[in-house]
Amino acid sequence: MSKDVLPPHLKPVFARAQRLEWWSLAWTISVIAVMGAAMGASQAMKTAWIEDCLSLVPPIVFLISARLERRPPTALFPNGFARAPSVAFALAAAALTALGGVLLVTSAMSLIGQEHATVTSVNIAGQEIWLGWLMAAAQVYSIIVPIVLGRLKLPLARELNDKTLFTDAMTQKANWMTGVAGIGGVIGIGLGYWWADAVAAGLISLDILNDGLRSLKSAAAELIDGAPRALDGERVADDASTLHAALNARFPGAEVRLRETGRVIGAQVVGALPDEGDYDPAAFWPGAPDRSWRLDHVSFIPPERGAE
Repeated sequence: MSKDVLPPHLKPVFARAQRLEWWSLAWTISVIAVMGAAMGASQAMKTAWIEDCLSLVPPIVFLISARLERRPPTALFPNGFARAPSVAFALAAAALTALGGVLLVTSAMSLIGQEHATVTSVNIAGQEIWLGWLMAAAQVYSIIVPIVLGRLKLPLARELNDKTLFTDAMTQKANWMTGVAGIGGVIGIGLGYWWADAVAAGLISLDILNDGLRSLKSAAAELIDGAPRALDGERVADDASTLHAALNARFPGAEVRLRETGRVIGAQVVGALPDEGDYDPAAFWPGAPDRSWRLDHVSFIPPERGAE
C-alpha cells in the first residue's frame, strides 16, 4: 500500500491507531511487571502473565507493518509492500491462537496433575498480608488497561478496516476476561477449592482459542487470495458481497473475482471491458462514497476472440 492509499480523512485515524499501539506496548509491559511480581504459585496468574507477554505481538506487528506499507516499491519488491498488513494480521492471529493453546494446555496439566496451589502471606511494613489480596489487586490493574485500550481500538479498526488492529482489540478482550477468571481462581484457592484456579484459566482459554482459530482462518484466506473476509470472522465481508453483486449486474456474463490486499480490495472482471474512459475505481463502488477507498483498482480481461 502506498502512502496515499488512505484518503485524507482517515490519515488522522491511522495516526491515532499508531499512538494507541505505542500506549499498548507501554501499558502491557507495566502489567507484565506487576503480574510477574504478584503471581506466586497461582496457575491462573501464571497463565495470565503468559497471555500478557503474548499480547505484545499484535501491537508490535501492527507498528512494523504501518512503517513497511508506506515504503515505495523497490527492485526486489516492485509491487510495493501492500501485503504488509496481511502478514501482520496472520502473525497477530497466530499469537492469539498460541495464547489460547498455551492457556488450555497449562490449565489442563494442572488439573490432571492435581496441583494444589497455595497462597501464603507476606510481611509488609510489619503487617501480615495474604498474598491473594495482592494477586487480586494486580489482576484488577491488568483488567482496567485492556478494557480501556480495547474499547478505543475497536472503532478505529472498523473505520480503517484493519484486521490486525481488530485482532489486537480481541486480544485485549481476552486479557481482561482472563483477569476476571484469575481473580475468581485466587478467591477459589482462598476458599479451599484447589481446582478453581485451573478451571477458571481453562474455561477462558477455550474462548480465546476459538477467536484465534477464526482469525487465523481468515488470515490464511487473505494470504492465498481468497474472497475478502469480514473483520470478525470467516464469512465474506458485506461490502465485498455488495461489490461482487454490483459488478455482476453491470457486466452480465463476465466472471468477477475479488481479493483483498491489506485494507483494500482489488477487483478483476474477466470477459468484459468497461465503457470508454470509465476506469476510476470509485465509479464502480456501490456503497457509501466515503468508503470507496476500499476499492483500490478494477482490472479487465477482454472476451476471447471468436468467443461470440
